[in-house]
Amino acid sequence: MRFGFSVPQFGPFADPGRAASMCTALEALGCHSLWVADRLLAPLTPPEGYAGGRMPDRYGTHLDPLLALGVAAAATERVRLGSSTLNALWQPPLVLARALTTLDLISGGRLDVGLGLGWMREEYEATAVPWRGRGARMEETLDVLEAVWRPGPVVHTGPLWTIPPSTVLPRPVQSPRPPLLLGGFTPFALERVGRRADGWLAASMPLPYFDALWAVARDAAERAGRDPAALRRVFRVNAHVTTAEADPAETHQRGTVRQICDHLRTMCRADTDEVLVDLQLTTDSPEEFLDLAGRFTAELSGG
Repeated sequence: MRFGFSVPQFGPFADPGRAASMCTALEALGCHSLWVADRLLAPLTPPEGYAGGRMPDRYGTHLDPLLALGVAAAATERVRLGSSTLNALWQPPLVLARALTTLDLISGGRLDVGLGLGWMREEYEATAVPWRGRGARMEETLDVLEAVWRPGPVVHTGPLWTIPPSTVLPRPVQSPRPPLLLGGFTPFALERVGRRADGWLAASMPLPYFDALWAVARDAAERAGRDPAALRRVFRVNAHVTTAEADPAETHQRGTVRQICDHLRTMCRADTDEVLVDLQLTTDSPEEFLDLAGRFTAELSGG
């Protein structure tokens, strides 16, 4: 099983020097990947759609995800570096393509591009990006990324953006482009995964819910003439680690290290499946973060 951890970037971990040293330590544990998340603000009034009411205060303190990936790239040599997820619509896609290409170059071709739409209206309002029509905006964002990363001059004409025939260099290290993973938990999102992406930024969840969503992606891939078995899946778990065993119905996100890992193992059914463990909500201490990462490494690697 491949597994990775979150890049420390929120709350007490939002310090570039601390993040760099922790990324070096996480790579030394033997993980396969490190991932950033994306948050612009934490509303004081509970936002619509956040499970559990008020968001954790630490989401109001954060490092920029792309710059945090640059820190992680400089602090590591081997691990893959990804975003789970980068909210794709808060900047023009040509600007996004330039940043992602630069990250792939900085990391020596270790970038996994993970994009999503986000879920918080307040963040859309703060960036002056319309909430309505965000699915179509994502589709055109992907069109622009493909235009920038394919060979030859870059040109794009769409409802939202126009790029005249242009030179946009350099190219990413990875050819034809960095792997593209998409997040989301609606039928529309999973249809897009199957039709356009290299994989799904999923989450640890009850198995019946997961199976129903994954069937949508598989069907969409087949209709598009693509091989569903080639799609990657990265299962994020925002782990709430407990010392006592939790209710078995909660172990997709809450429980002992062994309970959480047992659930993750039931979800990983293909060699290309991967686990992403985010420990930033279960501890404030770098030492405990790395200790827990070591325990998850031992469990997930069978050591």
